[in-house]
Amino acid sequence: MNGLHRISREAARLKKMKRKRRKKQKKGTWPLYLMMLPGLVYILINNYIPMAGLLLAFKKVNYGLGIWKSPWVGLSNFTYLFRAGDASEIFRNTVGYNLAFLLFGTILSAAVAILLDAVYGRRSKRFYQTVILIPWLISWVIVSYIVYAFLSGDNGLINNSILRPLGMEPVNWYTSPAYWPVILVLVYLWKSFGYQSIMYYATLIGIDKTYYEAAVVDGASAWQQISFITLPFLKPTMITLTLLQIGRMFYSDFGLFYQVPMNSGLLYSTTNTIDTYVYRGLLELNDVGRSSAAGFLQSILGFLVVLAANWAVRRVEEDSALF
Repeated sequence: MNGLHRISREAARLKKMKRKRRKKQKKGTWPLYLMMLPGLVYILINNYIPMAGLLLAFKKVNYGLGIWKSPWVGLSNFTYLFRAGDASEIFRNTVGYNLAFLLFGTILSAAVAILLDAVYGRRSKRFYQTVILIPWLISWVIVSYIVYAFLSGDNGLINNSILRPLGMEPVNWYTSPAYWPVILVLVYLWKSFGYQSIMYYATLIGIDKTYYEAAVVDGASAWQQISFITLPFLKPTMITLTLLQIGRMFYSDFGLFYQVPMNSGLLYSTTNTIDTYVYRGLLELNDVGRSSAAGFLQSILGFLVVLAANWAVRRVEEDSALF
């Protein structure tokens, strides 16, 4: 009996020590929770409260009755995109461009990050980091005028300084849809590669340099070092960024597809995406319900694609999956 009493007293003492330790830990972490509070408030206001607006996707909004009293229409708003005659075109453009952005953007960003890591000198690296980030900081409105300066039919740099001196006929770029898949991909890569390159570069600077030193001792070439050291370390970051981009596979950058082509009607066959189509429909029909349904559908499709991609990654390499 005395042994049991000693065991129970010892258990009670250990529990009391654990409670004291937890209280100390909580006292030491409250500044961290306080720092996290502004971010949580922002997420709540910006991401969660607006989710009440999903009701609009299932209603025919009547401004006289208000959102809550407007009549329900079920899933009829969701058929708007599929009943349209050019539904296949807008889905093809949206997904096709995003696949091109994903493929070429990943290759270009990783290559620039590797080149940036090979630059010697702290000042040189800072200079190049700043230079490649400048396009990312420029608004799409300014980018659209930069592109116009190159492609203008009368005063554009390409027509006046390249094609005419070579004896070639000038091109009216804003009425020729065949050129715009290449133009839009190039403009997107120019504007976005710097930000993605910095993210890859942040991974590269964390690689232990002794790996490269050992590879040089073994006689490995620069390409072999990239293939067997750099790329394997970059792979988890590549997979994470790829999965995040796949989540927006059914979204399009409105500034790129609306402002850069100057909303030219003759280019709709190659520049019209889900976002621009819904925006034009909202301006013409003023139907908030259909626009909300389109955004809701994009979110659902993106979520399903992320689940499928993450499942595929988990089957190949479980440690690289997001969840």
